[in-house]
Amino acid sequence: MKTIGVLTSGGDAPGMNACLRAVVRAALAQGVQTLGIRRGYAGLCAGEVEPLTSRAVGGIARWGGTILQTFRSEEFKTTEGFWNAVQNIRRFEIDGLVVIGGDGSLRGALKLHEAGISCVGVPGSIDNDIYGTDVSIGVDTATNTILEAIDKIKDTASAHQRAFVIEVMGRRCGYLALAAGVAGGAEMVIVPESPTSIEEITNELARARDRGKPHFIVVVAEGARPTASEICNTLMGMKAQGFEARLTVLGHVQRGGSPTAFDRLLATRLGTAAVEALLEGKSGVMVGQRGTETITISLEEALSRQRPVDADLLRLEQTLAL
Repeated sequence: MKTIGVLTSGGDAPGMNACLRAVVRAALAQGVQTLGIRRGYAGLCAGEVEPLTSRAVGGIARWGGTILQTFRSEEFKTTEGFWNAVQNIRRFEIDGLVVIGGDGSLRGALKLHEAGISCVGVPGSIDNDIYGTDVSIGVDTATNTILEAIDKIKDTASAHQRAFVIEVMGRRCGYLALAAGVAGGAEMVIVPESPTSIEEITNELARARDRGKPHFIVVVAEGARPTASEICNTLMGMKAQGFEARLTVLGHVQRGGSPTAFDRLLATRLGTAAVEALLEGKSGVMVGQRGTETITISLEEALSRQRPVDADLLRLEQTLAL
């Protein structure tokens, strides 16, 4: 193997740049060239390829986002677009491809593998919804960003005796809401995996008031039911219960920022492991972390199911909200 290609695809995640740095330098250590593919699969279809040297990735580990940029490509999903991508891989003599991204990005890597292209996936998704790895690149940074917001909101909530509904990312997976909610001492966390009724929420609000709490914080994953706006509208109608309600949608602030030390180290380990897997002749696999070990799992298995909700965190949330 003489040349490795690398791309970042889908939603960006803090730590992607640290992973790119690791891929380039791990490859160079083995005498292998790295080509960076801009704008994910869209750039692969269009042939937007450039060499990545050691100097090109110097100092990028501390940056959020991705220097290669990212894109959700509809063209790649078409037959013509897919085969354009395959032809460009062959035209630039790319012997193996590292794909850094979430569920959709890894599905693209599996499709390329099935077409005879050597591919290794690296999980980069702040939702932490990818099966087979304990954690994905970007999760720790996003969780800390949310936690910082909860801490600040709790200050003003206590000062004004308010109920705050905080919407965080997580369309299918409630890990971010659950982890940040438990760490931040939220009174309730609403996640897609464990639907809650409006009545349960209003009852908990009343119990919080009776316990003398100066605030009521509800953290809601964006894919949960009821939604954050539905919850807030209901609580606004309960002003007589003692709390005014406010809605805060954190939005894309959760994706940005300098990655934490944990995410930089995770990204470095997984990027290096992806290169090693390609050089060992592996393809159609994803690298991940279980406990303290770096592992590989087939892309087919990783994509066969969603990472389940953390039952321990769910139990802790219900226990500690008193």
